[in-house]
This record gives sequence, C-alpha cells and structure tokens, in this order.
Amino acid sequence: MTDTLKVGVIGAGYWGPNLIRNFNDSPSSDVVAVADLQPQRLAPIQKRYPSIHMTTDHRSILADPKVEAVAIATPISTHRALCEEAFAAGKHVLVEKPLAGTVTDAEAIVAAAKAADRTLMVGHTFVHNPAVGAVRAIIERGELGEIHYIDSQRVNLGLHQFDFNVLWDLGPHDVSITLHWLDQEPRWVQCVGGCFVQDDIEDVAWLTIGFASGAIAHAHLSWLAPGKIRTMTVIGSRKMAMYDDLMPVEKVKIFDQGVERLDPDELRRAYRAGDIHSPRVPMTEALQVEVTRFVESVRTGKPSISDGEAGLRVVRVLEAASRSLCAKGARVELA
Repeated sequence: MTDTLKVGVIGAGYWGPNLIRNFNDSPSSDVVAVADLQPQRLAPIQKRYPSIHMTTDHRSILADPKVEAVAIATPISTHRALCEEAFAAGKHVLVEKPLAGTVTDAEAIVAAAKAADRTLMVGHTFVHNPAVGAVRAIIERGELGEIHYIDSQRVNLGLHQFDFNVLWDLGPHDVSITLHWLDQEPRWVQCVGGCFVQDDIEDVAWLTIGFASGAIAHAHLSWLAPGKIRTMTVIGSRKMAMYDDLMPVEKVKIFDQGVERLDPDELRRAYRAGDIHSPRVPMTEALQVEVTRFVESVRTGKPSISDGEAGLRVVRVLEAASRSLCAKGARVELA
C-alpha cells in the first residue's frame, strides 16, 4: 500500500475540478486519473495538472491497479451504476450528493459497498464544515436545551437544473445538516413547491420534517430569489444558535435569549435577552476536511459522518418529500 491514496475522479463538470484540487492539495492523496465524456472539460485540467492521466472512458480508471479509490461527480441518475462498477473493481468510493435518486438505488449502493468490503462516503460537504461541527458540539453539550425547531433558508438566483428539481439539488444540504445535528430518525415529511421557470421542475420548495422528540425542521429552498442566503437557526428551550455560511467570520452565533415565564392569569410575559456569543471556528475549507476524512476512512475502515448509511437516510427524506410534493403537501409518514 502506498503512502498516499491514489484517486481517480469520474466527472469533470461543475464539482469535479474542486475534488481534483482538494485531493491534490491533501498530503495524504494524489489524483492520478480523471475521466469525463466531454474532452473539452479535460483540457483545462490537463493544462493545470499535466501529470494526471485524462480519459473519456471511466472503465480504464476502474481497471487501473494503481487507483485505490474513485470520486464520482456525475449526474444522480448514473450514481448506482458507477458505484456498483467501482466496488466490483475493488475501489473505495466517494460519491457526490445525493447518494442516489431513489431509496432503492441508494440501498443497492450501500449493499454493494458492504459486499465488497470497501469504504463508501457521500459528498455531503456541509456536515464536514467546521462551523456545522461547532453547532453540533453546542447541541451535544446541552447548551441550547431541548431543541424546539430548526429553520433554514438556502436560496439564490440559479443554478437552474434541467433533470431534477430544487428539492434534490439544494435539499440534501439542509437535510444532511439537520439529521447530523439532531441525531434522530425523522418521523414525517411535508413538502410544497412551485414550477415557475420550467413547467415540470420545481424551482422553489418548502420542506418540513418532524421528529419523534417533537422537534420540527423547516427549509426554504429556491433557485428563484434576488439574493443568496445560507442561514440555519436552531431554537432551543434555553438558548438559540444561528449558522450563516456566507459570513466571512462569526459564522456561528449563540443567543442567550428566550421566554422566561408566561402567566396567562395575570397576562404577564417575561423574556430573557442576554449576551450574543460567537465561538471561534477554524477557517478550514469544508471540502478539504471531507477528502481528509475520506482518506482516513479508507485507511482505518472506520465509517465517516457522511457514510453510506447517512447518505441513505437523506435519500429516504427526499423521496418522501417528493411524494408529498406530488400530493400537494400531504404528510408522508416515515417508518
């Protein structure tokens, strides 16, 4: 086994170049091959990384004994076939979010990884963000008290997709973060949305998830908004926290605010408005953390926080949300 993990990247479109850069920047990995069906995508990568082998046939990467792992950054509909091929070839796999477009396909990918005894990790990059990790630590310490609800906004103007809707594009981020923070299985899902630019693809959606504890998570997802917003607010019985991914500093703030006492008989209300604290959060790029953890998972065999099972849980929520969306917002129960 070599000191650095030899990685092949399949897919050099929007996200592939970011994976190539981060795997190459990591001292524990090297990209040795890149595949894409469109040669014009490979040309600029070849210019920047002349030592990397470029190919339009991903099978040559899977057949290369030097390649220990592959990173798959291709359309969702191709994930199952490519993952199964990679596991059959004995490769470890990092596949972009979401794991698959259906629960059936996601379960098949997880099963293939187990059968091959290989690492499967899903590119839910935000759960590896140090700021997201900081909020989870705050929740675990009980600093916020009992979690009442999570409210998030992930909106911007574009990028409109042509083969899947905003729920499957932006939703995996908020769902993966919420499940990571609460560490609970969701009980029910509701979703409504609208198709305003394309007739059959929702460009705005409102997703609500209910948990056994009584906590509720709500996410506003949109490709059709005047500005970019990336905020998640956690409301607890003791304190509140806000995570704003667009802030250059102070991405996390803790608010010592809440309701102290309500007395309906005397019509009295007492509120607490204490200090606002912003903990120090490392500025490390989330994708760099992700690829480092992927290498560690491959080397140690220990699952990552965004392993196949975590990816499967996200797909279960998204598929249920799709059913709710088709049923005009009807509640869909989750087993």
